[in-house]
This record gives sequence, C-alpha cells and structure tokens, in this order.
Amino acid sequence: MSTETVSQASDTAGDRRRWIVLALIVTAQFMVVLDIAIVNVALPSIKTDLHFSQVSLQWVITAYSILFGGVLMLGGRLADLLGRRRLFVIGLGIFTASSLLDGLAWSEGSLIAFRTLQGLGAALLSPAALSILTTTFEEGRERNLALGIWGAVSGSGGAAGVLLGGALTSGLGWSWIFFINVPVGIAVIASTPFLLRESRADLHHRHFDFAGAASITSGLMLLVYAMTRAAQHGWATTESIVLLAASAALIGVFFAIEARSPAPLLPLRIFKLRTLSGSNLGGLALGGAVFAEFFLLTLYMQQVLHYSALHTGVAYISLTLTIIIFSVVAQALVNRVGVRWVLPTGLVISSLALVLFAQLPVHGHYFSDLFPAFLLSGLGLALSFVPMSIGGLAGVRPADAGVASGLINTTQQVGGAIGVAIATTIATTLTAHFVSAHTGSSATAGAALTHGFQGAFYVLAGIAAAGALFSALLLEQRPSEQTFTLSEEALPELEAAT
Repeated sequence: MSTETVSQASDTAGDRRRWIVLALIVTAQFMVVLDIAIVNVALPSIKTDLHFSQVSLQWVITAYSILFGGVLMLGGRLADLLGRRRLFVIGLGIFTASSLLDGLAWSEGSLIAFRTLQGLGAALLSPAALSILTTTFEEGRERNLALGIWGAVSGSGGAAGVLLGGALTSGLGWSWIFFINVPVGIAVIASTPFLLRESRADLHHRHFDFAGAASITSGLMLLVYAMTRAAQHGWATTESIVLLAASAALIGVFFAIEARSPAPLLPLRIFKLRTLSGSNLGGLALGGAVFAEFFLLTLYMQQVLHYSALHTGVAYISLTLTIIIFSVVAQALVNRVGVRWVLPTGLVISSLALVLFAQLPVHGHYFSDLFPAFLLSGLGLALSFVPMSIGGLAGVRPADAGVASGLINTTQQVGGAIGVAIATTIATTLTAHFVSAHTGSSATAGAALTHGFQGAFYVLAGIAAAGALFSALLLEQRPSEQTFTLSEEALPELEAAT
C-alpha cells in the first residue's frame, strides 16, 4: 500500500471521527437545552405530588437557572485550563447523577437542591462541549456546517422539550422528564474516552483568576435571582433595587479586575472582534425573546385554550421541524453572504413572528392562529441561532475557545432571565388592569390573560428588533482574523526566538 493511500485512508478516518465527535457533544447539548423547557409542562403535576406552594414552585426553574447562568463563564475558562474533555465528563456526570436524583425527589426542598446541582452540571458541560467543537473543526465552511447542526439543536431543543415533557408527564409521570437523561448521559460518558481527545489552552501558565471568577459568578447568579424575584414581588421594592444594584456592582468589579489581571478569566481583547461582540449582543436579545416566547405560549395554550400537557407539546412540532429544516439553509447562507446579513434578518423575522403572536385571540384555533406564527418563528430562530453560534466563535484563537463558548451561552441565559422577568411583569400588570377595568362585566379570565400576553409579546418583538439593529451595526461583512498583540502569553515564544 502506498504512502498516499495510507494518508488518504487516515484523512477519511479522521473526517469520520470528527462527525462522530460532533454527534456525541450535540447529544449532550440537546439534553441541556431540552431540560430548560421540559420542566415547564410538568410543573402542575410536580406541585400536586410534592405539595409545593405556589410561591416555591417557581424555584424548580429558578434554582437551575441561577447556577446555569451564573457558572457558564467560569465553566468555559475551566475547560480551557483543566482540559475540555475532563470538564465535559465532569459536567455530564453531575448532570446525569442529579437528573436521577431529581426523579427520585421526595419533597420540595430535595427537588430544589437537586435542580441546583443539575444547573451546575449543565454550566460545566455546555461550554466544554462547544469549545470541543471549535477546536475539532477548523474555522470556515466545515465549522459552519458543524455549528449549523449545533444551532439547530439549540434552537429546537426548547420546543422539543415542551413536546417531550408533555408526552412523558401525561404517559409515565413527571419523574420521567428527569429519568430520560440518565441512560443517555451514561452512554455518552462511556463513549467519551474512545472518541474525544483531551485538549486545553496552549498557555505557558496555569494561573487561575479567582477574584474574577468569584465576582462574575456571584454577580450573574445574583442578577438571575434578582430578575426572577422582581418579576414576582415588584421592581420598585427595596429588596429588588438592592439586589439589582449589587449584581451590577459585582459585574462592574469583574470587568475592572479583568482589565488588570495578568491571567484574566475573560480576556477583554476578544471584544475587539466585532463579529463576536455583535453576535453576543444578538444572543442577549434572542435569549430574552425566545425564552419568554415559549413561556408565554405554553401559558396561553394551557390556561386560555385549555390544552392538555400532551396537546401543548404536540402543538410545538411545527416550530421544531421548521427550525431543524431551515438551520441547514442558515449555515449555507452564512457561508455565502456572511453573519452580518443572516443574523439581523433572523432577528427581524423573529420580531415579526412575535407581532403575530400578539394577535392571538381568546378563542384561538391552532391552524388559523398559532400555526402561521409558529412557522415564521421557526424560520426566524433558525436564521438567528446558527449565525449567532458561528459569529460568537469567529476569529477566536484556540486558547480562548472555552471562554468564548461560555460567553455566548451566558449572554443567551442572562437574556432569557431578563426576558422572562420583563414579560411576566408586563403580562401580570396588564392582566390586573384588565380585570380592574372590567369588574362586573362578562369578561372572562381568558380574556384578561390574553390581554396581558398580547402586551408582553409586543415588548418582546421590540427587544428582538433592537437586537437586529444593534447586531447589524456591530457585525463585520467578513469576520477578520484576531490580531495577536504582545502579551505575557507570547513572551516564552519571543524569548525562545531571541
């Protein structure tokens, strides 16, 4: 056998192996995204079985979100420093074990504690998985295709979560929304040593920015908690104001620390990449719009149209399939015209879909009212998630792959917390005003709820439109390669050369 034949066979095996690696990490990411939405449909059953109060029930969602949103940035940098495969396995192990414990929970306190642990596992797993993708595929057409698949999973996971959550809750009980993660997690962990190679940032030091990690993790966790609390208890209360101010101060301290740190958790130089900055800004707006969209639509279908959990889940099939189909189109468009044109277009279409959702009537019908908006929303999300994932990693050097992955995940999660808090506040306020204005009339509870949802959808449409505008201003026509400046990371190479 000639040397050329051996080389071709090796290249073919390497290509095949890369796509198997992608399938592995995308499966893990799908579990994470799925779990964000899958719990919503099961909340009524959880409340009944574990005797939750209405106030504490929200913590089934919030406990997960606080750890997930707060630790993502730290998880990304730990993957760079300690090893991406190692953090992937650790995060997936925590996520899988806590999923089992969630299903076995015997009280509201135990479930909240286990959900907190699950959020921690997801925060370590998700950026490690995305950074493995980044370092496995070279920047360009091949990575864009891989990120197109990643974006399809991220965009459709929320809708699929509602569908699967409805089916499992109706058929087997709410515990199975957690148990389903266990065999999948075990299979992925067992496959990892054979498929994934270890990789870490090529740095001459292994210093860790403890001050930066402490300030950003506590700041983001406090921000998610403050937004959730403000939506429930009011934005003008002393506690809400103090919590929001404290979170802003901690995040401000983090950026001050990073500007001076010799080994920053988040190297501020990456924000010189305009496409990365614009994609993260778009991710912030998209997270705010889409998380709140799924939340409000689920409430509308269950509380106004009186759909069952299973019926609600099935209703999302059109949205899920549209995202999957058009994600392939999205990555092809990015290859042809660039992120600058595709991402703002996707956000504009998402904004138009939200305007359609704002027209939903009290006695709505699926095919005449929901179905067209679902199709438009699926198209917008596909044309947003895929270029956002590509742009958020464009020009990033391998040493910063983990932290860039953590950053793009963080902006979406923080945006989601903000969006849900704003939408909940607006919907609740408008509903209360509607009830007050129609006291003694024949107006129904469904009419009051729909009025609140409509106002919230209009605001979400504005958020998506603003994201389209600002990302269009920041994004470059073709992402430029990162310019390397002389830093302490370059000193060993300079000394060797001289």
